[in-house]
Amino acid sequence: MRPGGRLANVGVHGGPATLHLEDLWIKNVTITTGLVDTYSTPTLLRMAAAGRLPTGPLVTHTFPLDHMQEAYDVFGNAAETGALKVVLGVPQHEVVPVHPTHPTV
Repeated sequence: MRPGGRLANVGVHGGPATLHLEDLWIKNVTITTGLVDTYSTPTLLRMAAAGRLPTGPLVTHTFPLDHMQEAYDVFGNAAETGALKVVLGVPQHEVVPVHPTHPTV
């Protein structure tokens, strides 16, 4: 995370989540936690579509649409399967890396 950045920790943890404050304090970051809300969803979708949000590293499992139940089972057992984000269907394009000329949010 860049200095002055914002980290939103959303979702449900199956165990402890360690934040290394000894490394974060000097960066002057803001950390928020809570349930998922959709306030930032339009912005995040625009950033992903523009290639400004590298989503590829978040995808841990991909399934064809006719394996939807298997995908739900894998995601539902994330602690055992290591699932972070599960994608259904065929990707339409490769994830575009973040370009240093684009400002980050």
